[in-house]
Amino acid sequence: MAPLLHRFLPSRPALAAFALALAALPLGPLPAAANQTDSAIFDLHLRGLKAGTLSVSGAINGSTYAASGKLQSSGILAAIKKISYDAKVSGNVSGARYTPRTYQEKADTGSRQSESVMDYNAGVPQLKVYNPPRKPEDQDIDPATQGGTVDPMTAAYATLRDVPEAEACQLSLTLFDGKRRSQVQLSNPEMQGGRITCAGEYRRLEGFSAKDMAEKTRFPFRLIYNPAQNGVLRVGEVQMDTLYGKGVLKRR
Repeated sequence: MAPLLHRFLPSRPALAAFALALAALPLGPLPAAANQTDSAIFDLHLRGLKAGTLSVSGAINGSTYAASGKLQSSGILAAIKKISYDAKVSGNVSGARYTPRTYQEKADTGSRQSESVMDYNAGVPQLKVYNPPRKPEDQDIDPATQGGTVDPMTAAYATLRDVPEAEACQLSLTLFDGKRRSQVQLSNPEMQGGRITCAGEYRRLEGFSAKDMAEKTRFPFRLIYNPAQNGVLRVGEVQMDTLYGKGVLKRR
């Protein structure tokens, strides 16, 4: 969702982070004793043309969770650059708080392939793998200062999973992907024609290049829930602004 898509879409001619960015990802979990399994596939459209596919699956079992996802360019976007993002995460969940334990991702921006692994010690990320290695940059963030953040995959799963109606549009997560710090928020639920719409925002905070920060730091979006069964809401659509123009994620 936002967290994922805006890492690719809103920056340069590539695709990324709303997330799986989107991403970005948006809502508190069920009580820790509850179990839940979710799986969804979304088509990404830019300016009305199909540009990619996002798949997300995950489960909450008691006080633990696990999630995985893949973002793949197609159609008009693939004609510009072939982009992919694969990630998986596992961790603990308590009330509305996610605490990752280990996160792995493989990304291909069309011009650069990368792999990263983060483990967490008491909620503090530790960068175990980052390939290819890169030289230190002025905007680098020390992972030891990022306690309490979540990874992009956790944000995407939290955003896109089914939720009770009482928890709709309740989200504020701070993300750290090993290099960059960002934030995704949902608020202001509104009932529109039987659906609930949330106002959302993805914001770049730290670790981005000066060019990226000058380009744009705030990306508004709208997340739309459709009613499912037993008072549960299901994300049906996410509408966002990207540097390519209007983007839409639609659930299949």
